[in-house]
Amino acid sequence: MHDKIRAAFDEIHAEEDLKAQTRVCLAREAQSRRPRHRSGRIRFVPALACCLLVLLAGWGGYHTYFTPSAIISIDVNPSLELGVNRFDKVVSVEGYNEDGAALADAVDVKYMDYAQALTLILDSDAFAPYTAEDAAVSIAVFGSDEQKSSEMLSQVEACTAGYRNAHCYADNMEVAAAAHAAGLSCGKYRAYLELHELDPSVTPEDIQGMTMREIRDRIAALSGGGSAVQTQNTNGSAGGGHHGNGAGNGKGKRHHAQEP
Repeated sequence: MHDKIRAAFDEIHAEEDLKAQTRVCLAREAQSRRPRHRSGRIRFVPALACCLLVLLAGWGGYHTYFTPSAIISIDVNPSLELGVNRFDKVVSVEGYNEDGAALADAVDVKYMDYAQALTLILDSDAFAPYTAEDAAVSIAVFGSDEQKSSEMLSQVEACTAGYRNAHCYADNMEVAAAAHAAGLSCGKYRAYLELHELDPSVTPEDIQGMTMREIRDRIAALSGGGSAVQTQNTNGSAGGGHHGNGAGNGKGKRHHAQEP
């Protein structure tokens, strides 16, 4: 009997020793695992941050590339706008009337350098019918950076040097925003402002269906002068030059307009 009691107590002590050893082992295992998990988290945080930075940089670069920082408005009867990014590439082409939409569909100039794109449009068969005889071609640069707009205007003037009745000027993006709110291209809206000063009854809807020649002739008639074309530099003051009428092969000399 006494031996049985001793054996029972021995089993209890054995179980307690086993439990104690088990607790020690578990504690050691937990202690050994804890630094590894913490180190893993420490390594994971900068890796995640790097991934986020790459994603943000990629999105920022994408957004920058496809956001126009300037607009080139081409207006005859077609009204067409080229959105130009800060890398001088055309990232959008939009027609602001039926003829403008047809011209946009006829020429593929997206992602070209803007000077190359403008030359291609002006030399295209789709644009040729609009430059016949005395058609007035208005090409305007609208941007928020005065120096950049001035550089672009010089390029635009070089591209149009061989075209009769091509009038080039620059203005700011505030005018562009107002133009789009009125449903007009930037160039046609600028002509609307000139005509509206002389005839306050004129509306943007009236201008929408008019060619640039019709607008210019009406401005000239109301101002009591000849064919006067106002040009703007980037700070909005009158100045700059425009291409006058040419003769023969259409290679006209540049003249400077005087304000009436």
